[in-house]
Amino acid sequence: MPNTESRGTLEVYLGCAPGVGKTYEMLAQAHTLVTEGTDVVVAVVESHGRSAIAALTEGLETVPRRSIDYRGTRLEEMDLDAVLARKPRVALVDELAHTNAPGSRNTKRWQDIEELRDAGIDVLSTINIQHLESLNDVVQQITGVVQRETVPDDVVRAADEIELVDIAPQALRQRLSAGKVYPGDRVGGALANYFRQGNLTALRELALLWLADQVDDNLADYRAAHAITATWEARERVVVAITGGPESATLLRRASRIASRSSADMIVVHIVRGDGLADPSTVDISKLTELAKGFGAQVHTIVGDNVPTALLEFARGVNATQLVLGTSRRSRWQRLFDEGVGTTVVRESGKIDVHMVTHEETKARNPLDIRHTRFHRPLSWVFAVLVPCVAAAFLAVLDQWLGIASESALFFVVVLAVSMLGGIGPAALSAIVSGLLLNYFFTAPRYTFTINEPDSLITIIVMLMIAIAVAALVDSATVRRAQAHRATRDAELMATFAGAVLSGEGLDGLLARVSETYDQQAVSIVRVGHREPNIIEGSVGENPPASAGDADTVVPVPGGEFEMLLRGIKLGGRDRRPLTAVAIQAAGVVQRRQLAAEAAEARALAETDQLRRALLSAVSHDLRTPLAAVKASVSSLRSTDVAFSPEDTAELLATIEESTDHLTALVGNLLDSSRLAAGAVRPDLQMVYLTEIVDRASVGMSRLDPAGANRLEVDVEHLLVHADPGLLERVLANLIDNALRHSGASSPILVTARLTADDPPRAVITIADHGTGIPAEDRAKVFTAFQRLGDQNVGIGVGLGLSVAQGFVHAMDGTITPHETAGGGLTMVVDLPTTPKSESPSS
Repeated sequence: MPNTESRGTLEVYLGCAPGVGKTYEMLAQAHTLVTEGTDVVVAVVESHGRSAIAALTEGLETVPRRSIDYRGTRLEEMDLDAVLARKPRVALVDELAHTNAPGSRNTKRWQDIEELRDAGIDVLSTINIQHLESLNDVVQQITGVVQRETVPDDVVRAADEIELVDIAPQALRQRLSAGKVYPGDRVGGALANYFRQGNLTALRELALLWLADQVDDNLADYRAAHAITATWEARERVVVAITGGPESATLLRRASRIASRSSADMIVVHIVRGDGLADPSTVDISKLTELAKGFGAQVHTIVGDNVPTALLEFARGVNATQLVLGTSRRSRWQRLFDEGVGTTVVRESGKIDVHMVTHEETKARNPLDIRHTRFHRPLSWVFAVLVPCVAAAFLAVLDQWLGIASESALFFVVVLAVSMLGGIGPAALSAIVSGLLLNYFFTAPRYTFTINEPDSLITIIVMLMIAIAVAALVDSATVRRAQAHRATRDAELMATFAGAVLSGEGLDGLLARVSETYDQQAVSIVRVGHREPNIIEGSVGENPPASAGDADTVVPVPGGEFEMLLRGIKLGGRDRRPLTAVAIQAAGVVQRRQLAAEAAEARALAETDQLRRALLSAVSHDLRTPLAAVKASVSSLRSTDVAFSPEDTAELLATIEESTDHLTALVGNLLDSSRLAAGAVRPDLQMVYLTEIVDRASVGMSRLDPAGANRLEVDVEHLLVHADPGLLERVLANLIDNALRHSGASSPILVTARLTADDPPRAVITIADHGTGIPAEDRAKVFTAFQRLGDQNVGIGVGLGLSVAQGFVHAMDGTITPHETAGGGLTMVVDLPTTPKSESPSS
């Protein structure tokens, strides 16, 4: 691992499952480096009792670990400072996804690795595929195991080298059976659960696919950096081009079958003509987008005047190997003048295989519609002269049977045809040529341009007028059609951009759509600073423009507060309307985000103020009352004017102790509430006997309220629950205290616990009293801080006990719900797990 830069490199050994040999491979590489004279130390290697791993660490310098005392337990962690002080060339740091013990400088081990690399130390590390954050839910679905420790994918993708450590599932199971992975008492359970043949096969495929994507990203970066546009057939990719017309669904289904047969990626592209020439009646991209999503593909919308060129550039840009197109709707004679998109793509596709798919819409277009062919304009001047000449030759053959009226009518037809196809100029030329030919060949005196009869002159003038009028109408209709098409194109683009916002892609997704659609290198939305520098509110691409001087295209947002800046191909006026709409959308997203942040801040301030007022209101009385009792008792005891009997003195001391206990409980609840609000409660979950916890809570209540403790009736089975013993004792003490204080003086309090019939079973603890109870509509409010409802005594407590109890129970993966006691009263039901959540096996 050469270290040519100031920052250290990272090499990651990626495993598809625990036990495949990642740590073994890392240690073997370390021995090779030591043999070559490289300074290598073991910062941390987890052997998990495997003798082969322990043997490989021998002969390698090991930095002693640091001990951390956490809740009475000694935890061993990597001594980051010692490794930095030692500053080796290479450090071995096992288990990249490891979470450090509380009190460590960094929360995660990968953060420690970043510090080592910043110090110029190369790092070898290991990780299993199930610890990648993006695959967390997938692995849980496959194995049923919740992965507690995950690493952001970007951390692993940023590694300088990733080596896949792979082994066949059957071979891994044999290693497990031989005791090379886990101790013998854990082998049977592991084989029957996490290490099932199907699980290992799926995890292996996940690892291969994830690594293939990483290689694919590296290849794309390399091609972009070296401006490589030729197709490299490293991986099959099928690009399907759709028009938005009714045949598009057929193309998508056909392309999906082609892609599935070759295990290829499928990419859908829709080319929007820059000139707006599209049939607005057939474009329906929204339904096609949903259909494409069903095939696991996304529709990319690209703007391009030349459809074949834009399509091939996109296909080469994504390194496509196959291209799926629909067959042309053009008739055979139309293709003589314009070969069409399909033929052009096939001719210029190069190494990309092109599939031409037939569909029912092939002949749907009007074969007489040639307004968008090359025949429409370039040859119209030629036909303005040629067609009248052909008509004159035809009439010359039939002259002996036809009169001047029929011959004039035929020339009128010729002029109308040229007018409809050629425009005003060619139409006028055709009218003049037709009039001269009619006068020269078919009116007396023949073979001369002399006009003896006024009718001939009128005929020529009428021909000219009709030709110009028809051509003007056709041109006007063509212009309006083009305007309608451009409006449809703009609406289609704006719908595409709006879809990015509505689908939750956010500002970055919207700008990414703009960048892709208009082939821009970078796009940014900036807040214009008239006196200060502009602020980039969102951007995509490398080196996004921050000012108009850095951009090739500037799209101001009405109001002057924002601008959308694009760097790349300069865009013209016809793109201004959709771009302005997008810029307004982007500015709206920024403003909504700002308003949402301000609203959240205002809401937090309002909640804080409400909490403060509620706290002051509730605490003022509850603090003052016990303090007043303590003050009065102490003052009485210190008084020299009165001689108290031993009984009186004992009573005053008892008052002081009771008031102090009340203050302690009050402050404890306030602190617990603050910890819950700050998310600082981290339970130490373990298997504990429920009877012990209930006994400790009962003993505590006996000390505080001996009379009330006599009312407790405990019927708890000998159960094990997975909980934090300290937190659970606090919960039960709060609930029992609440029941004692708010039920009749002689009413019993029943505490029970039973197992449910679930798999795995859960423990259900009930604390039932026979007070006045709480109405059903108010039971949801009992856990709100500072609430005093139903049978609660408003003179005692600040309404935090149940709120704190609920927070503790939720932290232990349990639930707490209020119910009505049979015969009247309130029953609190606590549901807790009896087994720990499935953890991922150690690697």
